[in-house]
Amino acid sequence: MKAWQRRVLFFAALLALWQGLYAARVWPPFLFPGPGEVWESLLRNLHSGVLAGAIGVSATRLLVGYALSLAIGLPLGLLTGSIRWLHQTVGSLLLGLQTLPSICWLPLALLWFGLNERAIVFVVVMGAVLSISLAAEDGVQHTPRQQIRAAKNMGAAGWRLYLQVMLPAALPGIVTGMKLGWSFAWRALMAGELLYGHVGLGHLLMVGRELNDMSQVLAVMVVIIALGLVVDRALFAPLERRVREQWGTGTL
Repeated sequence: MKAWQRRVLFFAALLALWQGLYAARVWPPFLFPGPGEVWESLLRNLHSGVLAGAIGVSATRLLVGYALSLAIGLPLGLLTGSIRWLHQTVGSLLLGLQTLPSICWLPLALLWFGLNERAIVFVVVMGAVLSISLAAEDGVQHTPRQQIRAAKNMGAAGWRLYLQVMLPAALPGIVTGMKLGWSFAWRALMAGELLYGHVGLGHLLMVGRELNDMSQVLAVMVVIIALGLVVDRALFAPLERRVREQWGTGTL
Protein backbone atom coordinates (compact mmCIF):
# COMPACT_ATOMS: atom_id res chain seq x y z
CA MET A 1 0.00 0.00 0.00
CA LYS A 2 1.31 3.44 -0.94
CA ALA A 3 1.89 6.19 1.60
CA TRP A 4 -0.91 8.42 0.32
CA GLN A 5 -3.35 5.50 0.50
CA ARG A 6 -2.44 4.89 4.14
CA ARG A 7 -3.02 8.55 4.91
CA VAL A 8 -6.41 8.56 3.19
CA LEU A 9 -7.51 5.43 5.06
CA PHE A 10 -6.23 6.82 8.37
CA PHE A 11 -8.08 10.13 8.07
CA ALA A 12 -11.20 8.36 6.80
CA ALA A 13 -11.09 6.17 9.91
CA LEU A 14 -10.74 9.28 12.08
CA LEU A 15 -13.78 10.86 10.41
CA ALA A 16 -15.76 7.67 10.90
CA LEU A 17 -14.79 7.56 14.58
CA TRP A 18 -15.71 11.23 14.96
CA GLN A 19 -19.11 10.65 13.35
CA GLY A 20 -19.66 7.58 15.48
CA LEU A 21 -18.95 9.44 18.73
CA TYR A 22 -21.24 12.25 17.60
CA ALA A 23 -24.04 9.83 16.71
CA ALA A 24 -23.65 8.05 20.05
CA ARG A 25 -24.12 11.41 21.86
CA VAL A 26 -21.13 10.79 24.09
CA TRP A 27 -21.14 14.56 24.65
CA PRO A 28 -23.93 17.09 24.05
CA PRO A 29 -24.06 18.26 20.39
CA PHE A 30 -23.31 21.87 21.32
CA LEU A 31 -20.06 20.72 22.95
CA PHE A 32 -19.14 18.08 20.37
CA PRO A 33 -20.56 18.86 16.91
CA GLY A 34 -20.35 16.34 14.10
CA PRO A 35 -18.24 16.54 10.94
CA GLY A 36 -21.23 17.80 8.95
CA GLU A 37 -21.83 20.75 11.25
CA VAL A 38 -18.13 21.66 11.23
CA TRP A 39 -18.11 21.44 7.43
CA GLU A 40 -21.13 23.75 7.21
CA SER A 41 -19.43 26.26 9.50
CA LEU A 42 -16.29 26.08 7.39
CA LEU A 43 -18.24 26.73 4.17
CA ARG A 44 -20.20 29.56 5.80
CA ASN A 45 -17.04 31.35 6.87
CA LEU A 46 -15.46 30.76 3.48
CA HIS A 47 -18.43 32.19 1.58
CA SER A 48 -18.58 35.24 3.84
CA GLY A 49 -14.88 35.93 3.28
CA VAL A 50 -14.18 36.02 7.00
CA LEU A 51 -12.01 32.89 6.95
CA ALA A 52 -9.96 33.99 3.94
CA GLY A 53 -9.30 37.37 5.55
CA ALA A 54 -8.29 35.75 8.83
CA ILE A 55 -5.93 33.35 7.04
CA GLY A 56 -4.34 36.25 5.16
CA VAL A 57 -3.76 38.30 8.32
CA SER A 58 -2.40 35.36 10.32
CA ALA A 59 -0.19 34.22 7.43
CA THR A 60 1.28 37.71 7.09
CA ARG A 61 2.08 37.90 10.79
CA LEU A 62 3.54 34.41 10.69
CA LEU A 63 5.74 34.98 7.64
CA VAL A 64 7.09 38.28 8.97
CA GLY A 65 7.84 36.79 12.39
CA TYR A 66 9.36 33.63 10.94
CA ALA A 67 11.55 35.56 8.50
CA LEU A 68 12.86 37.68 11.37
CA SER A 69 13.45 34.52 13.40
CA LEU A 70 15.56 33.04 10.61
CA ALA A 71 17.50 36.28 10.14
CA ILE A 72 18.31 36.41 13.87
CA GLY A 73 18.45 32.74 14.81
CA LEU A 74 20.76 31.36 12.10
CA PRO A 75 23.66 33.82 12.61
CA LEU A 76 23.24 33.64 16.37
CA GLY A 77 23.34 29.84 16.35
CA LEU A 78 26.40 29.75 14.09
CA LEU A 79 28.23 32.17 16.37
CA THR A 80 27.32 30.46 19.65
CA GLY A 81 28.22 27.09 18.14
CA SER A 82 31.65 28.14 16.92
CA ILE A 83 32.87 30.59 19.57
CA ARG A 84 33.47 28.92 22.92
CA TRP A 85 32.82 31.88 25.21
CA LEU A 86 29.58 32.68 23.40
CA HIS A 87 28.52 29.04 23.67
CA GLN A 88 29.17 29.09 27.42
CA THR A 89 27.35 32.37 28.02
CA VAL A 90 24.80 33.28 25.35
CA GLY A 91 24.23 29.61 24.51
CA SER A 92 23.28 28.86 28.10
CA LEU A 93 20.89 31.82 28.09
CA LEU A 94 19.22 30.61 24.89
CA LEU A 95 18.80 27.14 26.35
CA GLY A 96 17.20 28.59 29.47
CA LEU A 97 14.87 30.87 27.50
CA GLN A 98 13.76 27.90 25.39
CA THR A 99 11.98 26.48 28.44
CA LEU A 100 9.90 29.66 28.75
CA PRO A 101 6.52 29.41 26.96
CA SER A 102 6.26 32.01 24.22
CA ILE A 103 2.98 33.35 25.60
CA CYS A 104 4.95 34.64 28.60
CA TRP A 105 6.42 37.26 26.27
CA LEU A 106 3.02 38.76 25.44
CA PRO A 107 2.70 41.02 28.54
CA LEU A 108 6.17 42.43 27.87
CA ALA A 109 5.37 42.83 24.17
CA LEU A 110 2.20 44.79 24.96
CA LEU A 111 4.13 47.04 27.34
CA TRP A 112 7.03 47.57 24.94
CA PHE A 113 5.15 47.92 21.65
CA GLY A 114 1.56 48.65 22.66
CA LEU A 115 -1.64 47.13 21.26
CA ASN A 116 -0.48 46.69 17.67
CA GLU A 117 0.88 44.20 15.17
CA ARG A 118 4.46 44.54 16.38
CA ALA A 119 3.51 43.00 19.72
CA ILE A 120 2.17 39.82 18.09
CA VAL A 121 5.10 39.62 15.67
CA PHE A 122 7.47 39.92 18.62
CA VAL A 123 5.77 36.97 20.34
CA VAL A 124 6.09 34.94 17.12
CA VAL A 125 9.79 35.78 16.88
CA MET A 126 10.43 34.76 20.48
CA GLY A 127 8.54 31.55 19.88
CA ALA A 128 10.64 30.52 16.85
CA VAL A 129 14.07 32.13 17.11
CA LEU A 130 15.28 30.07 20.06
CA SER A 131 14.68 26.66 18.47
CA ILE A 132 16.29 27.83 15.22
CA SER A 133 19.38 29.22 16.94
CA LEU A 134 19.78 26.15 19.19
CA ALA A 135 19.50 23.82 16.19
CA ALA A 136 22.13 25.81 14.29
CA GLU A 137 24.36 25.82 17.36
CA ASP A 138 23.98 22.07 17.77
CA GLY A 139 24.75 21.51 14.10
CA VAL A 140 27.97 23.50 14.34
CA GLN A 141 28.95 21.75 17.56
CA HIS A 142 28.65 18.38 15.82
CA THR A 143 30.68 19.44 12.79
CA PRO A 144 33.87 17.34 12.66
CA ARG A 145 36.76 19.39 14.00
CA GLN A 146 39.03 17.93 11.31
CA GLN A 147 36.81 19.46 8.64
CA ILE A 148 37.10 22.92 10.17
CA ARG A 149 40.87 22.60 10.64
CA ALA A 150 41.29 21.47 7.04
CA ALA A 151 39.26 24.45 5.82
CA LYS A 152 41.37 26.84 7.90
CA ASN A 153 44.57 25.28 6.55
CA MET A 154 43.26 25.86 3.04
CA GLY A 155 42.72 29.55 3.78
CA ALA A 156 39.08 29.67 4.84
CA ALA A 157 38.51 32.34 7.50
CA GLY A 158 35.97 34.87 8.63
CA TRP A 159 32.65 34.85 6.84
CA ARG A 160 33.91 32.34 4.26
CA LEU A 161 34.46 29.77 7.01
CA TYR A 162 30.89 30.24 8.20
CA LEU A 163 29.19 30.28 4.80
CA GLN A 164 31.27 27.66 2.98
CA VAL A 165 32.09 25.20 5.77
CA MET A 166 30.07 25.53 8.98
CA LEU A 167 26.70 26.38 7.43
CA PRO A 168 26.69 23.46 4.94
CA ALA A 169 27.94 21.04 7.60
CA ALA A 170 25.25 22.12 10.05
CA LEU A 171 22.50 22.17 7.42
CA PRO A 172 20.71 18.92 8.43
CA GLY A 173 20.31 20.18 11.99
CA ILE A 174 19.37 23.64 10.77
CA VAL A 175 16.58 22.27 8.58
CA THR A 176 15.19 20.38 11.56
CA GLY A 177 15.38 23.57 13.62
CA MET A 178 13.61 25.52 10.87
CA LYS A 179 10.77 22.99 10.90
CA LEU A 180 10.50 23.15 14.68
CA GLY A 181 10.71 26.93 14.55
CA TRP A 182 7.80 27.02 12.11
CA SER A 183 5.62 24.94 14.44
CA PHE A 184 6.61 27.04 17.46
CA ALA A 185 5.86 30.19 15.46
CA TRP A 186 2.33 28.89 14.76
CA ARG A 187 1.77 28.16 18.44
CA ALA A 188 3.06 31.56 19.50
CA LEU A 189 0.89 33.29 16.88
CA MET A 190 -2.28 31.51 18.00
CA ALA A 191 -1.53 32.28 21.64
CA GLY A 192 -0.98 35.94 20.82
CA GLU A 193 -4.12 36.22 18.69
CA LEU A 194 -6.22 34.44 21.29
CA LEU A 195 -5.29 37.01 23.93
CA TYR A 196 -5.04 40.01 21.64
CA GLY A 197 -5.91 40.47 18.00
CA HIS A 198 -8.95 41.89 16.26
CA VAL A 199 -8.39 39.87 13.06
CA GLY A 200 -6.87 36.45 12.48
CA LEU A 201 -7.48 32.76 13.03
CA GLY A 202 -6.95 33.11 16.76
CA HIS A 203 -9.57 35.85 16.83
CA LEU A 204 -12.03 33.55 15.04
CA LEU A 205 -11.40 30.93 17.70
CA MET A 206 -12.22 33.48 20.40
CA VAL A 207 -15.37 34.61 18.58
CA GLY A 208 -16.53 31.00 18.35
CA ARG A 209 -15.92 30.50 22.06
CA GLU A 210 -17.74 33.68 23.02
CA LEU A 211 -20.73 32.74 20.83
CA ASN A 212 -20.64 29.17 22.16
CA ASP A 213 -20.25 28.04 18.55
CA MET A 214 -18.11 24.93 18.86
CA SER A 215 -18.56 24.21 15.14
CA GLN A 216 -16.66 27.37 14.28
CA VAL A 217 -13.96 26.59 16.84
CA LEU A 218 -13.39 23.13 15.39
CA ALA A 219 -13.56 24.46 11.82
CA VAL A 220 -10.78 26.95 12.53
CA MET A 221 -8.74 24.23 14.24
CA VAL A 222 -9.13 22.04 11.13
CA VAL A 223 -7.93 24.94 8.96
CA ILE A 224 -4.86 25.45 11.16
CA ILE A 225 -4.01 21.75 11.00
CA ALA A 226 -4.53 21.69 7.22
CA LEU A 227 -2.29 24.72 6.71
CA GLY A 228 0.42 23.10 8.82
CA LEU A 229 0.26 19.88 6.77
CA VAL A 230 0.31 21.76 3.46
CA VAL A 231 3.38 23.80 4.42
CA ASP A 232 5.17 20.71 5.74
CA ARG A 233 4.47 18.65 2.60
CA ALA A 234 5.13 21.48 0.16
CA LEU A 235 8.20 23.06 1.78
CA PHE A 236 9.86 21.22 4.63
CA ALA A 237 9.42 17.61 3.49
CA PRO A 238 11.12 18.19 0.08
CA LEU A 239 13.83 20.25 1.75
CA GLU A 240 14.52 17.54 4.34
CA ARG A 241 14.53 14.87 1.64
CA ARG A 242 17.03 16.78 -0.46
CA VAL A 243 19.33 17.45 2.49
CA ARG A 244 19.23 13.78 3.54
CA GLU A 245 20.07 12.69 0.01
CA GLN A 246 22.98 15.13 -0.17
CA TRP A 247 24.33 14.12 3.24
CA GLY A 248 23.58 10.42 2.91
CA THR A 249 21.25 10.30 5.90
CA GLY A 250 18.03 9.27 4.16
CA THR A 251 15.47 7.22 6.04
CA LEU A 252 14.54 3.66 5.13
